[in-house]
Amino acid sequence: MTGRAGEPAPRVLIADDQTLIRTGFRLILNARGIEVVGEAADGVEAVAAACELLPDVVLMDIRMPNMDGLEATRRILAQAPDCRVLMLTTFDLDRYVYAALALGASGFLLKDVTPEHLAAAVRLVDTGDALLAPSITRRLVERFASDTARPPAVHTDLTALTPRELEVLTLLGRGLSNTELAAELTLSEATVKSHVARIFAKLTLRDRSQAVVLAYETGLVKAGDTGGSR
Repeated sequence: MTGRAGEPAPRVLIADDQTLIRTGFRLILNARGIEVVGEAADGVEAVAAACELLPDVVLMDIRMPNMDGLEATRRILAQAPDCRVLMLTTFDLDRYVYAALALGASGFLLKDVTPEHLAAAVRLVDTGDALLAPSITRRLVERFASDTARPPAVHTDLTALTPRELEVLTLLGRGLSNTELAAELTLSEATVKSHVARIFAKLTLRDRSQAVVLAYETGLVKAGDTGGSR
């Protein structure tokens, strides 16, 4: 199958303990040219299926029997670092979603997502970007960044970053896109992408979702910070 502009459509694994959710998502994605290569009813099955089928994207329910989605995500990303995981949750301010973002999940979706948004989200994260709804993500991170029970950020030593890279990371944490970063810093978008790539490499970050979490955890961004500096 192919997506827009003739590009290969992402291959998807759906992990959810509710048969109706799995069936509904499969029908939605298949109808939009996205192949569902497998399903899993719990975290153990999800890890096994991900290792066998090597999907591009996993739709991962947080609360499942035998092994929850958080542990399954950790194991999948450790074994298949190129895989992208989208967490499925029933309510937006979910501490387990925050923990999953810190582990490297590329974003989250509410289970009542519209068919159009579901397909668009899968295609987006397959490109290597993160799915971040700015208002919801900001509230989620602000609520749980100071939680003592949270997992540690991937890398909290920022001394390897240049002053410009620190500036870029701060703005990433505030939810700015590459286009907005370029306008804010009066740089070309290509230069911004280079800065972002170097930040990810130096701090071993998977994508923008981890960058947002890290910016809050290290104090670069604090509750209430929004947008750029202008």
